[in-house]
Amino acid sequence: MTKRGYHHGNLRQALVEASLALIAEKSPQGFTLSEAAKAADVTPAAVYRHFAGRDDLLAEVARQGYEIFAALMEYAYDDGKPTALAAFEATGRAYLAFARKYPGHYMAMFESGLSPQAYPDLALASAKARAVLERAAAHLSEHMPPDRRPPASMFSAHIWAMSHGVVELFMRGNGAKSPFPPEDLLEAGIGIYLRGLGLLRPDQ
Repeated sequence: MTKRGYHHGNLRQALVEASLALIAEKSPQGFTLSEAAKAADVTPAAVYRHFAGRDDLLAEVARQGYEIFAALMEYAYDDGKPTALAAFEATGRAYLAFARKYPGHYMAMFESGLSPQAYPDLALASAKARAVLERAAAHLSEHMPPDRRPPASMFSAHIWAMSHGVVELFMRGNGAKSPFPPEDLLEAGIGIYLRGLGLLRPDQ
């Protein structure tokens, strides 16, 4: 019988899709390469035609996740429209939307223990996603004098960390409860943080 992956001519992507289901069920480190091969209906030996091992497979899952993530962030940013603040807040909400809609990719990106620097394509995709938020941060701070302007890479990283914290604490069932929707928590946190940096007027 012809194996499904070979029949469709895209075994590499079939393994990625199989891994996404296993990651969502068992965590990035909770499945074996043999399980991924079985889920894709191929022999374990066939996997090595495309991936050097499980970490290599996870790196590809994470890379595809970062590509999707970057595209969502870019769409949310929308060239800074309608205002720099609205666009900046939209990128934060895009983070939450991505985690909600693509849990397998999210877990591969942030819970696999892989270092993006060990995989050039993964590092490039990760940098692309960060660049969108840094560009939004730079746009938001343009009105400030250069000598008083906080580094865009710094406060965009803080917003990234805040978004990640909201996801982990209030969206993924890790025990914390909140009477407020995650989006409202993040928006309020962003506003407080940006006012503290002097990037927003008190009434904004």
